[in-house]
Order: sequence, then structure tokens, then C-alpha cells
Amino acid sequence: MNSLSEKDTQNIWHPFTQLEGGAQPLLIEQAEGIYLHTSDGRKIIDAISSWWVNLHGHSHPVIADAVAQQARKLEHVIFAGFTHEPAITLSENLLSILPKSFCKIFYSDNGSTAVEVALKMAMQYWHNQGVPRKTIIALEGSYHGDTFGAMAVGDRSIFTAPFAPFLFDVKFIPFPTTQNLEQVINHFKTLVNSTDAAAFIYEPLIQAAGGMRMYPAEILNELIDLAQQNDIICIADEVFTGFGRTGKIFASDHLTLKPDLVALSKGLTGGTLPLGVTAVSEKILTAFRNNDFTKTFFHGHSFTGNPLACAAANASFKLLLDDDCQKRIKEIAEQHRTFAGKIREQKAVHEVRTLGTIIAIELKTREKTSYSNSIREKIYSYFLERNILLRPLGNTFYIVAPYCITSVQLTGVYQAIETFLEMLTE
Repeated sequence: MNSLSEKDTQNIWHPFTQLEGGAQPLLIEQAEGIYLHTSDGRKIIDAISSWWVNLHGHSHPVIADAVAQQARKLEHVIFAGFTHEPAITLSENLLSILPKSFCKIFYSDNGSTAVEVALKMAMQYWHNQGVPRKTIIALEGSYHGDTFGAMAVGDRSIFTAPFAPFLFDVKFIPFPTTQNLEQVINHFKTLVNSTDAAAFIYEPLIQAAGGMRMYPAEILNELIDLAQQNDIICIADEVFTGFGRTGKIFASDHLTLKPDLVALSKGLTGGTLPLGVTAVSEKILTAFRNNDFTKTFFHGHSFTGNPLACAAANASFKLLLDDDCQKRIKEIAEQHRTFAGKIREQKAVHEVRTLGTIIAIELKTREKTSYSNSIREKIYSYFLERNILLRPLGNTFYIVAPYCITSVQLTGVYQAIETFLEMLTE
């Protein structure tokens, strides 16, 4: 065993990983483009963008140069009472692509904290006005992060089971399908009419960690419409869906109705540095625009608005809006749709789902569809042995690759998937 690997085993507790019985983590020495280079010479295709964060490929020179230049000028400064150019520029960049109703950017550290900030803003919106509205509505199967507020508005599952007694109550509506649309709407109406509903939080069009489950824009538009008619704050968790993943800059761009708060992270810096954003509409700000000190939003992080992270995000922003990147996003989406049609009738396949640069394949198994489905280990090891990183969500696995992946490279991943599906059938 490599001495570094031995030290890892001795010293490090990895996320979502058993302390006993798990596989030894692979030691990555460097990465470039879509490839992760291991200490023993392997080149692994990062087909999931390292938990969905990498937009433009690893070690992108434009982003690396932006971070290096910023590091020589200003690495960090307290963000209460001080500011700096990278954060100001990033706020301008983000507001230029967000709905026109948005006018402020609040910085944090990651997706969970971006959601946490949105929840606290929504609840304080009512508190500042002296209005007793406290109930939050969410979708069954949702996942919004691992901090306590984010866990509370997520589905009760193996992720949250040890903490269930400590989570605040949330009202969940069924996940929308083609069979239950009327039930979903009626349930939502009942909650709106029978509770002190304060906010509605949702992952627009796709529940990522929940199994890459997708639902139509039409039903979400209807839910948002009902919420807004009743003055319920709408929170879009675009931590995964933001920055082109669904084929548009934001998943909310597929909708006619827009949220009041948006949580962003993951692809924000192109996968280079941790950074979270909560985008705020003018409606929310009205409850905070006053001289009463007690109505201040008392929330902050030590690394709020970190200049290095903001510099990386500004560089990633320019790359994202470049014509070549936008063209490649469209090409990946079309290639996914074609492949989905090719494998949809395979005997081992229960369902294939595509949206923009995302393709998800749900397998038929004797066990129920869930994150803990035992076939996940078989899927993971099969592809990793073939130098492809596909980290399954139970019996669902997916491709969410960096946009720099070529058609040939993507075809190679497809071919490995076809061989795997044929093996399952046999």
C-alpha cells in the first residue's frame, strides 16, 4: 500500500463512506480535462464532474490563472464592513443572468449553506413583519444538503434518520408524476389553505440526489402560481441544476414563473473552490430595508465572499457564456437524447431520463428503487475497473460530465454502459 494511502486510512474520515469494510480510496495526483490521474498511472474519466461541480474540465488554465493572480493581490478579507472587486464583479455577472426581479447576492460557502441562508431569509421575512407564518412545504424525495435546516426540508431517509427527532416539521407533497398530477395539486392546495405556509422549496425539474428523478415544468409552474397567489415565498434550490446542467443557464429558465430566492453552488466556480450564493429578489428585501437593528439578517461565515473563490467564479462565468461552451452543451444534450432512445428498450433498463447535459439510467432490480439498493456497488466497481467514474444513486446511475468532454469520449462511456447492460441481461 502506498504510504500516503496508509496515512489516509489512518487519519481521514471520508464523506458518505463506511469506516469499516469500504474500499480503499484512490490517490489522485493530478487532473486535467475530463481525466483524473491516479498515483499508479491510471487515467479515469470523471463522468460525474466530481459530484457535479466541474463545468469546464479539471485544472482549467483560465480559472487557474485567475486564482493565481488573485492570490498575489488579496487572498481573503472579512466581508462585514469590507468588500473587494472579485465579489462585486461576480454579483454583477450573476444578476445579469438571473431573473430581473433579483437584485442582491448573499455569499456563503457551499450548497447546504446557500439553502440554509435562503430558509433563514424566508422565515425572517415573516418575522420582521410580525406575521406568524412558519410552515415550509417541500417535495417528497427531495435533498437540499446536510446542515440541519437543509436536512429538515429534505426527505426523511437514511441521510437524515439519526437526526429525525431534532428536525423541524415540514409538510411534504408527493413527487409529481404523469399519474398523480391532480393529487399533487390538490394536496398543495390543502396545505396552502390549512396551514400558516411561509415558504415552498423545490429542486426545479429534477431531484438529483433523490435518484435523478425528473418532472415537467408545467406542474412546477402551477405549484409556484398557487404559492404566489397566496404570498408564499418560493425557494429554488439550483445548487445542482444551475450553470447549464439542464440545457439552460438555470432550470428556472424553463419556467414562466420565477422564485423569490435561489440557492447556487457546485458549478459556480467551475469546480475549483467552494462558494455558495443565495440570490435575493426585491420582494424579500422589503422586509429588511429599515433602520431597526433587530431586523438585521444576522448570518455570516468566516470565508464569506472569499476573493479567490469569487475570482474563480468570474473566470468560470466567462467560459460558460462563451459560444463554444453553449454549443457544446447543446451537443451533449442531443447526444444524450440519441443514446437514451438506443437503450430505452434494453431488458435491464426500467427507465432512461434526460434533461440537458444530464442522462440517468434506472435499472430493473428485485430490490426496490432506493439509494441503498445493493446493485450500486456492482455498478460503481464495474465502471471504475474500466477507468470511468460513475457514482450510482442506488439502482440509478447517470452521466453529468464536464462540458469539455468530446463526442468521441462520450461515445466511449456510452459503449461501456451498453456492454454493462448486456451483461446484466445475460
